[in-house]
Amino acid sequence: MHFTRYTISLFASAIVCAALLSHAALPQEEVPPLEQTTTVFSSHDIPPDKRVVMSQETEILEGADAAGVPNYRVDPFWPKPLPNNWILGQVSGADVSDDDHVWFLHRPNSLSDREVGVTQDPPINKCCYPAPPVIEYDQKGSLVNAWGGPGEGYDWFENEHGIHVDDEGFVWIGGNGESDHHLLKFTRDGEFVMQIGEPGASQGSNDTDNLNRPADFDVDDKANEIYIADGYGNRRVIVFDTETGEYKRHWGAYGETPDDDAAPPEDPRQGGAKQFGSPVHCVRIADDGQILVCDRVNNRYQVFEKDGTFVEEAYYERDTLLSGSVSDLVLSQDPDQHFVIMVDGSNNEMRIADRAESKTLARVGRPGRQAGQFHVVHDIAIDSNGNVYTTEVNTGQRIQKFELIKAAN
Repeated sequence: MHFTRYTISLFASAIVCAALLSHAALPQEEVPPLEQTTTVFSSHDIPPDKRVVMSQETEILEGADAAGVPNYRVDPFWPKPLPNNWILGQVSGADVSDDDHVWFLHRPNSLSDREVGVTQDPPINKCCYPAPPVIEYDQKGSLVNAWGGPGEGYDWFENEHGIHVDDEGFVWIGGNGESDHHLLKFTRDGEFVMQIGEPGASQGSNDTDNLNRPADFDVDDKANEIYIADGYGNRRVIVFDTETGEYKRHWGAYGETPDDDAAPPEDPRQGGAKQFGSPVHCVRIADDGQILVCDRVNNRYQVFEKDGTFVEEAYYERDTLLSGSVSDLVLSQDPDQHFVIMVDGSNNEMRIADRAESKTLARVGRPGRQAGQFHVVHDIAIDSNGNVYTTEVNTGQRIQKFELIKAAN
C-alpha cells in the first residue's frame, strides 16, 4: 500500500483547510434542510408497480422472464475500513480497471465539521480526516492507493465528479463545480499527464476547446478517443483525442447540434425533449460500438453510433421528477451484453433491463440506509466477474459491492 505525492499529515492539513471554507452545494446533490412535518403515520395501499424491493437479492418483476437475469446480493463487508482515520464524503465516481481494481472518486469538501471533528480547533472528537479524493481498492476490498487534490501544472476541481481508468491505466477525472470546465488525465499513481479545457472558460455547448461541468467519460482505446458526457452546464457528448487532447466531434440529443437557448420541457414526464437535460450524466461504450448516454432528468438514455448518429432511446420510470431516473448504467458481461444495469438516484434502486426490448425485468435495493439499500445512488461500475459497485452522494456517502450470484446466460 502506498500514498503518492502527499504525506498523510500534509494532505490532511491542506484538504481540511479547503473543507472548512464555505462551498456552495449543487442543487441535485446538496443536503436538504429539515422540512419533514408529517405527524400521521399509517399503512397505505401501494399499487404493485410502485412497491419498493423487499428482498435482499434481485427481485424479478411480476410477469418478467427470469431466464438469465443477473442475481445480485450485497456484500456488507466490502470494502475493508480505511486506514489513517480516513473517511469518505459524497462518492461521485466509480470505475473498474483492467486488473479488476475498483476506483472511486469522492468529495472531501462535502464532509461536515462533525465528520472531521478531529480537525477542528479544538478537536471535538477523535475522528476523522478526509481521505484523498481518488481511492483504489483490490478485489478483496483492501486499499491499494489513494491520491489526488491540488498540485502543480493543473487545475483541480471545485467539486469532484466522475472517474474513468482506460486500458492503458490512465486515470481521467472531472468536476461539476461552477468553474469546472475541464478534464484531467493522470497516471494510475497520480502523476499529472494532460488537461483538456480551462476553468471558467466555457462558451457553451458548441465550444470545442472547453467543457462545462462534465459528468462522465469512457475511452475507446483502439481509436484513442475519449467520449465525455458534458454535462451539468452543456447539453452534449463531446469527443477528444486521448493522446493530444485535440477536439474530434460533438452532438446533442437525437444526434443534432445542441442548442443552449432552447427551453427545457415544462414537464419531462411527457418525453421527446429535443435537447439533453441537465445533466448529461453518463456515457458508456458497448462492445458492439454503440454509445449509451444517460439523459438523467428526462428519464431516458439515448443510443448513438460513434459518429453521433442517433439509433434509439429508452425511458424508465417516466413519472419521476426530482433529478430523474437514469443516473448511470453499465452493460452485463455476457457476450451479447444482453442487460442494461442502471442506478436511479431519485427512486433509489438498481434496475436490470432487457437491452433489446428496453424493458425492466428486475430491481435491486430500495430507499434506505441499510446494506443493499440506497440514499441518492449516483454511479455504478462492473468488474470482469459481473459484480457491480455503487456510490452514493448527498448524505449517503458510501460505496457498496453487489456480488453476482447467478450469471447472465
